[in-house]
Amino acid sequence: MEAALACSLPCPPSPSLVNRLPDGFNHLAAGRCARRTKVASVGRQRVLPATCLFHGPCDSGDIRIFVVSDLHTDYGENMEWVKCLPTVWHKGDVLIVSGDVAETISNFELTMLQLKKRFGSIFYVPGNHDLWCRREGGKFTDSLEKLSELLETCNELGVQTAPKSMGSVGIIPLFSWYHKSFDREKDITSVQIPSLEMACKDFHACRWPSQLSSDDVALAHFFDTMNEKNLELVQEMQKSCSQLITFSHFVPRQDLCPEKRMLFYPNLPKIIGSDFLEARIRSIHVENKNKSGCHIFGHTHFCWDAVHDGIRYVQAPLAYPKERKRRMNGGEDWLPFCIYHKGLTDRLSPSYWSDYYSINKRDPDNTDLAPWVSRFYRSRTGPFS
Repeated sequence: MEAALACSLPCPPSPSLVNRLPDGFNHLAAGRCARRTKVASVGRQRVLPATCLFHGPCDSGDIRIFVVSDLHTDYGENMEWVKCLPTVWHKGDVLIVSGDVAETISNFELTMLQLKKRFGSIFYVPGNHDLWCRREGGKFTDSLEKLSELLETCNELGVQTAPKSMGSVGIIPLFSWYHKSFDREKDITSVQIPSLEMACKDFHACRWPSQLSSDDVALAHFFDTMNEKNLELVQEMQKSCSQLITFSHFVPRQDLCPEKRMLFYPNLPKIIGSDFLEARIRSIHVENKNKSGCHIFGHTHFCWDAVHDGIRYVQAPLAYPKERKRRMNGGEDWLPFCIYHKGLTDRLSPSYWSDYYSINKRDPDNTDLAPWVSRFYRSRTGPFS
């Protein structure tokens, strides 16, 4: 069943911003404020640095690194966005794609071919949608077989899925998957919440060998161990590179997601992140004690830019077309976001939720539903559909 789930702002939004969305799990992260909506008491600039500084060719010859996640090019509007990216401006630039490119292998390959025409180098890690098997016509026995073909396709296209130095910058893809125990915050019990199996299409669209259960940490551990083969490369980068940028599809910390009471689907944190991932990020960046660490992620479709314990965490998603119409900062007008040019760039702003938490203390023990979430559940008259 397709769940019509959404997330919205920490202040009551207008009714037009909380319309139900008709499309599966990642609409849990939908419901952005319209561009002209005022952000109360948030002082960061509203003009994105990507818009005014980096949309054009780089005349200096210095390396620029751009990031984007959740392209979802099975949507025609999103594929058109990719095809409309400039074909000249980014020939010397690097693009990091943090997963969820397309549900079908054919759309994945087409998307990557389009991006290869535009960027000098592309880095990629798979997301959950990339491993869905439901529309592949029985081509793959399971999602691991599809993963192997995705990685082989990347190899044939020259898309990087392993760590590599680009000048003085080390770029490190990290494979990951989520596990339910990642969520350690107090559950919402005042309303009836749909099961994870109902809300998240992964439980039906992905297929796994019997020993890899989505009910425990087996999948998350399996994907994390895929990174072990690159340890020597990472150690060399730690010694030789002045800047390290790691990236994953899934979320490494629960404080990179809004509190449960803010979410139309309060159980979202159970299907977004991995403790293994955060531990690996720390093992990479903490070793570089005098260097700034940066990690790029995706999956939840929230624009995010925040520093936690010395590491900068950034999400710059294209997301679904309907989600972009609800965002205060759009997406198609300024993505991909330039994260590096002569050093890490200014913060991605506005990023509503990370802006919000920069001035409002997180209170996960508070289970009083936000007004718009409360209204949403009171308005339900039948099954969640």
